[in-house]
Amino acid sequence: MASIKVHGSPISTATARVLACLYEKDLEYQFVLLDMKNNEHKKEPFLSINPFGQVPGFQDGDLTIFESRAITQYLASAYASKGNQLLSDDPKKAAIISTWIEVEGHHYDPPGVALSYEYLVKPLFGLGETDPAAVAENEAKLGKVLDIYENQLSKSKFLAGNEFSLADLHHIPNVHYLLATPSKKLFESRPRVNAWVAEITARPSWGKVLAMRNQKL
Repeated sequence: MASIKVHGSPISTATARVLACLYEKDLEYQFVLLDMKNNEHKKEPFLSINPFGQVPGFQDGDLTIFESRAITQYLASAYASKGNQLLSDDPKKAAIISTWIEVEGHHYDPPGVALSYEYLVKPLFGLGETDPAAVAENEAKLGKVLDIYENQLSKSKFLAGNEFSLADLHHIPNVHYLLATPSKKLFESRPRVNAWVAEITARPSWGKVLAMRNQKL
């Protein structure tokens, strides 16, 4: 039985980020599906894994951690010899990848998640109407980030160089959701960003996450 265990839901962007990484690394794992509609992630025994009550939770033997980006970095480092290389052992290349990992977490993700909330989460959970002011504010924020991406992608195929890395992988779950909303225009209007989005969302690893998502729903 696999030593790696992931607790979460495949519809969660954070859980999907970890699953995509596992498939990139060609690692076997056990998946523990949590019923988030019934708040299983807010109760024991899950709280003993992540006391903040947010998915995913992660275990590998005697290691228990949470936060999806920490998990993916652990997997890429601990299983460096397996599957696709998502980090670099060259200090300078590693620093560049780390920089764009931080950019995704601090600059891309907040407006991206806010837009997904307005367009997708609100109607799904009956949380009210989409707020046009919130959409406009966050599209403006995300647009500024994507302008920087457009420039960066004029220099290399991927954000941190010419090789796919965690910096790119971390974007995929949210990008996938936004492509199903009117905010997709933010990607489509920037040719290099649009090509990058097409490239990263076509990864076989992501196809496996989507297949898993369809099976679990």
